[in-house]
Amino acid sequence: MIELLVVLAILVLLATLTVPQVIKYLDRAKTDAARVEIDNLGATLDIFRLDVGRYPTQAEGLNALIRQDGAIKGWSGPYLKKKEMLLDPWDRPYRYKFPGEHGEYDLSTLGADDAEGGEGANRDVVSW
Repeated sequence: MIELLVVLAILVLLATLTVPQVIKYLDRAKTDAARVEIDNLGATLDIFRLDVGRYPTQAEGLNALIRQDGAIKGWSGPYLKKKEMLLDPWDRPYRYKFPGEHGEYDLSTLGADDAEGGEGANRDVVSW
């Protein structure tokens, strides 16, 4: 019985040491995924621009990549397969601004805390 308690104590100690490291890597993975997804959305916006001759307006937003609301001349989408592709790893919509302050358009997410600034998982991920 004592041996079993010693083994359980060792397992608890190992879990206590490793779980924070795993959580840290998970947070970093979400931030990295957001960066890749913003790059992919940017490429998709460029394809939309090639077809239509312009980027989606602020009113149309990123939804113009999935469905055509109204008559967008030259639209040959959908440019994305699923509406979920417009959500960041924290299940919030990516922010789109057209015209952008840092380029022709701005794409961003505010990270895990959904507030400007921050570090680690709370860091903003932007297209510029």
